[in-house]
Amino acid sequence: MADRDYSSFQQKVIKRYYDNKDQIDEQRLSELVTNLYLAPPKKQARLWESAEELMTRMKIPATRIAHVMQSKDAAVLAKVVEELDKGILKRG
Repeated sequence: MADRDYSSFQQKVIKRYYDNKDQIDEQRLSELVTNLYLAPPKKQARLWESAEELMTRMKIPATRIAHVMQSKDAAVLAKVVEELDKGILKRG
């Protein structure tokens, strides 16, 4: 994919995506909280895996990720999202 020539419009779209990657990830994590509250138990397992991958990619401290994953409580994950939104939780 690196050898591809992108138009100037495509380059700008790609640049904006990566410039806003942090906000996109935070939004996705927030949406996962909502989905966890509404999803049936079978689907929740897959959503928790996605949440763990996303938090790891966001460089949230490993101890915090472990706590969230051990509890498997959407309210605990919502607290992480809230702290990210307020700037309380620092990324590693």
